[in-house]
Amino acid sequence: MNPHAKLVFTASLLLGTSITISSNHWILAWTGLEINTLAIIPLISKSHHPRAIEATIKYFLTQSAASALILFSSLANAWSTGQWDITQLNHPTSCLVLTMAIAIKLGLVPFHFWFPEVLQGSSMITALLLSTLMKLPPITLLLITSQSLNPPLLTLLAISSALIGGWMGLNQTQTRKILAFSSISHLGWMIVVITYNPHLTLLTFTLYTVMTTTVFLSLNQIKVLKLSTMLISWTKTPTLNAAMMLTLLSLAGLPPLTGFMPKWFIIQELTKQEMTPTATIITMLSLLGLFFYLRLAYHSTITLPPNSSNHMKLWRTNKTPSTSTAILSALSTSLLPLSPLIITMF
Repeated sequence: MNPHAKLVFTASLLLGTSITISSNHWILAWTGLEINTLAIIPLISKSHHPRAIEATIKYFLTQSAASALILFSSLANAWSTGQWDITQLNHPTSCLVLTMAIAIKLGLVPFHFWFPEVLQGSSMITALLLSTLMKLPPITLLLITSQSLNPPLLTLLAISSALIGGWMGLNQTQTRKILAFSSISHLGWMIVVITYNPHLTLLTFTLYTVMTTTVFLSLNQIKVLKLSTMLISWTKTPTLNAAMMLTLLSLAGLPPLTGFMPKWFIIQELTKQEMTPTATIITMLSLLGLFFYLRLAYHSTITLPPNSSNHMKLWRTNKTPSTSTAILSALSTSLLPLSPLIITMF
């Protein structure tokens, strides 16, 4: 892709995100979401591969449907209350429609089917943008309107996402699809607590973004798209593979790594809200995700393939991991001791 075109699309992504997260008017927020959608579409389809074109069409259709629902929700709310302010979402039907629209935007269950397919048809960097930056505007809308939303409905969506995200990731062999179902599962953890403690949702999203960015950048550097290739990637960058293993275990939520922090705080908050059954269920469902994270970690650090492989062994390269990857790896694994400071900041 032309560097100037890539610069324009990247700037448009940042502009659309900034407009949505800083606006108080529904039309402005909707405009920012549309700018985001139109800016990411060329980045998905830039390889001109049939799978990329298919992913682009699926993404465009689902996001268009979600945007139409958001516009309909805001119009219905403005019709009944006379307000275009995002914080004045008081109409019950508008709240329900908005929740469904944001669920489509984020890829929450039962509207998750497009997300793994779109990630599979995208490049690693575009998949990273779809998993992190593109989720920020919808999450922001949920944070702003969290006091108006229906808690039982959000809890149902959260538990379903944690279940399906963990269950469907078990049998995957493509790294992008595994990370897609990982994203769906993590969104369940964010949504379950959003009406009770929105700042905790923001903290969870921030740490998820750091850890997912580390994994995607590491996979992009060692050029791994499926598990069979990961088996022999240790010969290229052993240090990066070891760091990626720790990041994957952090994504799984194992102590004493960073990823344990948000899950610990969310379980505490749910217990305070007398939602112990919900906390128990979502904690048990996280064991499903733990299985495929352990499988990824095992594949990333094994030094001898247990079976014959058609791939030629790739010897070590002279390239060293970038500074940004090193910093993100450190943040993804070592922030747990700073939990009191971080929870005070958020």
